Amino acid sequence: MKIIENSIEMIYPRTSEEWIKEARLIELAARTCYKSEDKITHNSWEKMVKMLKEKEHGAMIEFGNFICKIITDRGVTHELVRHRLASYAQESTRYCNYGKDKFNNEITVIKPSEVLGYEGSAAENNWKYAMEKAEAAYLKLLDEQCTPQQARAVLPNSLKTEIVMKTNFRELLHILKLRLSKAAHPDIRSVMEKIYDVCHENLPQIFTLNFERLKT
Repeated sequence: MKIIENSIEMIYPRTSEEWIKEARLIELAARTCYKSEDKITHNSWEKMVKMLKEKEHGAMIEFGNFICKIITDRGVTHELVRHRLASYAQESTRYCNYGKDKFNNEITVIKPSEVLGYEGSAAENNWKYAMEKAEAAYLKLLDEQCTPQQARAVLPNSLKTEIVMKTNFRELLHILKLRLSKAAHPDIRSVMEKIYDVCHENLPQIFTLNFERLKT
């Protein structure tokens, strides 16, 4: 059994040029409404997208696009896919056989971000024990000629999964506002902090949220 932490991998935009390209698409859409395309310059997008964000003109912000691969556990993805204004492609436990060499004949699990207390605590030891038992049961079912889709019945919520999410900037802002709040589950908040940091670093004119984030 392998234990890893959650992570993200940006697919698009990745470079600063790609982030600016999306911001310019937003500006072009907005200026089409007012027929002010003649005012577009190499950096006019900065003032425009900031203004649109401040005025909460979400219809224009929708023209920005975002694609990201998230490596997390299945419990987090159960929450993530509730955001319906996005597209998802997820690692399938029906077809992925973790008993094959391709997966090193083991399952991979995500260590919970903050619910287990200190390293080596009784809670963490109990979690590891449960994960090991789940892995043993899964591999045993495969040995007994069960298919992966049958054997997956014993896999835990902590199972590592990869999910590609495609959405627009408006919906991404909505997701971030909900999942970075103190009311959010700590594991999905941990993922969203990573996404927010990338977005804020590259396009603060849109991705600057005014609330205190809990650090994990």
